[in-house]
Amino acid sequence: MTAPSSTASPLAPSALAGQVALVTGAAQGIGLAIARTLAGCGAAVVLADVDAEKAQAAAKTVTGRALGLAMNVAQGAEVTAGIDRVMTEFGRLDILVNNAGITRDGLLIRMKEEDWDRVIDVNLKGTFSCTKGALGIMIKQRRGRIISIASIVAVMGNSGQANYAASKAAIIGFTKSVAREYANRGVTANAVAPGFIATAMTERLPDDVQARLREQIPLGRLGVPEDVAQAVAFLASDAAAYITGQVLHVNGGMWMG
Repeated sequence: MTAPSSTASPLAPSALAGQVALVTGAAQGIGLAIARTLAGCGAAVVLADVDAEKAQAAAKTVTGRALGLAMNVAQGAEVTAGIDRVMTEFGRLDILVNNAGITRDGLLIRMKEEDWDRVIDVNLKGTFSCTKGALGIMIKQRRGRIISIASIVAVMGNSGQANYAASKAAIIGFTKSVAREYANRGVTANAVAPGFIATAMTERLPDDVQARLREQIPLGRLGVPEDVAQAVAFLASDAAAYITGQVLHVNGGMWMG
């Protein structure tokens, strides 16, 4: 079974008009698909990435107003500087997508402490820092959308990814807490948990491994980045105004909870 050929959002092209979105880890893969989809719905988009050149190059591929920005989410000072730049350039921040993440895989018995710390710093601390920075703005606006990218492994685990699974499971708990704390300020917080998505990382897997993955997915295919991007765009829109503290699973039915 193949992926749908169309990646156009079912939301109206003006669904996010006048809004500003910050997407971390946006230079490629899922992050870039999210940025393009939000832009296609009318938002101005800031593509933040640890690689400044790639972020700026990616921004040139996005329709509408877009800015490529260097940001290492594991460094609080860089996050603060990045959000300050967003406010200088655009004067507001309506949507935050915490997408930046890394893996450092290995069986737990052999996992180095620095590999544990690095994954937690980028995936979890980065989500904390970006969310905290964005909240100060969104509270004053009395409106905001925070969408954090979790993972299927947060709910089902995965051998060799104890650090990654822990970081993504923590993001789900973090999201629910933020949702409860700031609902009365007009800010919603939700998570999107992708399953196995066809990216440069999965494309490097041997054909037999990819085939075994597809056998576990009722829809019979790996997801594509646009599948995740559409879910994010929905949660960022007014169509999801009454949804907060939720986890939207985008996995083709591989995990059903």
